[in-house]
Amino acid sequence: MRELAYYEAKLEALSELMAADESVHLIGGSFLGLSPHRGLFSAIEKNYPDRVIAPPISELGYSGLAIGAAMAGLRTVVDLGTGSFIYEAWPQVVNEAANAFYMSGGQTRAPVVFHVLHGIRGAGAAQHSHSPQAMLWNCPGLEIVLPSSPGDVKGLLKTAARSPNPTIFIDHAQLLETRGPVPEGDGAIPFGRAEVKRAGKDVTVIATSIEVQRSLAVAEQLAREGIQVEVVDPRTVVPLDFATLLESVEKTGRVVIVDQCHKSCGIAAEIAARIAEEGFDKLKAPIRRVTTPDVPIPFSPPLEEFVTPSEPRIIEAIRSVLR
Repeated sequence: MRELAYYEAKLEALSELMAADESVHLIGGSFLGLSPHRGLFSAIEKNYPDRVIAPPISELGYSGLAIGAAMAGLRTVVDLGTGSFIYEAWPQVVNEAANAFYMSGGQTRAPVVFHVLHGIRGAGAAQHSHSPQAMLWNCPGLEIVLPSSPGDVKGLLKTAARSPNPTIFIDHAQLLETRGPVPEGDGAIPFGRAEVKRAGKDVTVIATSIEVQRSLAVAEQLAREGIQVEVVDPRTVVPLDFATLLESVEKTGRVVIVDQCHKSCGIAAEIAARIAEEGFDKLKAPIRRVTTPDVPIPFSPPLEEFVTPSEPRIIEAIRSVLR
């Protein structure tokens, strides 16, 4: 086991995938957004000049190229950059890749990975701060991955690139510097396996992406007051390991769901609805959601902080279900 930064683990996964399988091709930018480490991607470009494509800024066009190449036998990993930019490729992602297997009666597969950096990143404003995962969850046929740690980003990216299905791989720019253990070897993580990141008996916090790290920090803080918070990370929402989530809710009887999608029709809304349907009798208190309000993300730093699912908001929600 080694300790790596999130960006190091992601680049390591891409390098190992390229070395192990000649059918893997990369399309797009650096896979690190505006990170100061984005230049490190050049090593992959140098090693595999015929399998890394830097297209013009035309998300619709090169997503279609990637889907067609995948249907023809390649494994394509597409970097769309900021999560908001996947809207430019929407017809290809949700109306072609997602439907190919069903509409061909299982004769055609599209093993393509669409990579985006979602969420409130710091002065991204309304057009660069979207979290499109809930909208994509509404499109059957897509696998959706939300890693929260260096070990998870490497293991889940390995699985995504090997999956026979189109996969949306959703990172958060504020996770890139996060450090944590990464297993030696391949380390692939199967989809549909949630992980209890921290055990506790008083309240369950179900969190995704960057909010897992914030929830763990909150759990550490509240532990000093004798409050034991269990933090559960679904890691993938399609497929969703609902059994593990419900098992934790049954143990604690209280649940807070933390996610950067907007409150209405978001990831937290769907998970809350499923818990209410299948685990209502296990609850000792109403479900609480900590999400982004239903407003465009402001550029102003104070206003951006106000709408962010932050540690103080998570703490307030936890205290409310414990009262």
